[in-house]
Amino acid sequence: MGSQPTVAVFGAYGHTGRFVVAELRDRGFAAILCGRDASKLKEMATTFTGFDVRPASVDDTSSLDRALAGADAVINCAGPFATTAAPVIEAALRARIPYVDVAAELEANIDTFTHFAERARAAGTVVVPAMAFFGGLGDLLATAAMGDWTTADEAHVAYGLSSWRPTAGTRASGAVSRQRRGDRRIRYSNGQLEYRQDEPPTLQWPFPEPVGSTTVIGEFTMADVITIPSHLSIPEVCTYMTAAAVQDVLAPDPQAPDPVDERGRSDQTFLVDVVVRAGGVERRAVATGQDIYAVTAPLVVEAVDRIVTGRINTVGVASAGAIFDAPDFLRALSPHISVELSL
Repeated sequence: MGSQPTVAVFGAYGHTGRFVVAELRDRGFAAILCGRDASKLKEMATTFTGFDVRPASVDDTSSLDRALAGADAVINCAGPFATTAAPVIEAALRARIPYVDVAAELEANIDTFTHFAERARAAGTVVVPAMAFFGGLGDLLATAAMGDWTTADEAHVAYGLSSWRPTAGTRASGAVSRQRRGDRRIRYSNGQLEYRQDEPPTLQWPFPEPVGSTTVIGEFTMADVITIPSHLSIPEVCTYMTAAAVQDVLAPDPQAPDPVDERGRSDQTFLVDVVVRAGGVERRAVATGQDIYAVTAPLVVEAVDRIVTGRINTVGVASAGAIFDAPDFLRALSPHISVELSL
């Protein structure tokens, strides 16, 4: 394995996992390709030559321990995370290495904060859930927008997606989440999660150009309502999604992403508009880029790079905005994401 940091990627052959492995390779990391399907791992290794292949299942603790042996960190890309997160975190704790995942499932992220905070802190290790487009990026943007504020009255994260062709993993994770919450929807208000059975509101959101004023589904709750309040004193956190993207992802037979460039990215574009307000004053952070699945790779790999090199603010279970210097982290993403701050 040499002197390069070695990162185990669980769910390496999945849609997002392949982007993550490619990003690790491009940044000079060694990788261990992990997952339950040995044939898919071997096939993947013909493209990503030189990386170890270690089949592992969340139902087999010994296989997980073998998969993480010698690794400096593990990235979990395998959903549904309600099934995979806890076993892989347990394996990371046994191996005494950092754990990072890309979970967008609210319930899985709640479980991680609830069940592993004390143990990870006592072990002096790091567990970062939702280090992805949903959860991680919004948290970094909100933290950067806060600037020198220590509290705010409200935070709004509006997702301007040109389209949303969900992967099979997204669909499976969404089904698990809906089942766990009894088909209720969630919002974060008055400093706590609320479970509701009414329809979410539809409204216009004034996105910056080139998106402009667009119809969105309000209270289309994403992982940001878990990550942002985990460390920022903001009692009202609301997320929004363009109505057209919601129609795409909820279609009876949604199409999967189609690659349009040599990196395997789809033609989907995004604009994330984050607004924090305190005492009538408003601050804003805006991020733009291409392909929400592809852009998760530089997010999670940058996180692992900072963790293994000690550029972190805390240990234990922590969200992106809590553990990293948010403005500096966002600047490091400039080859992949354009960010504008209005403080």
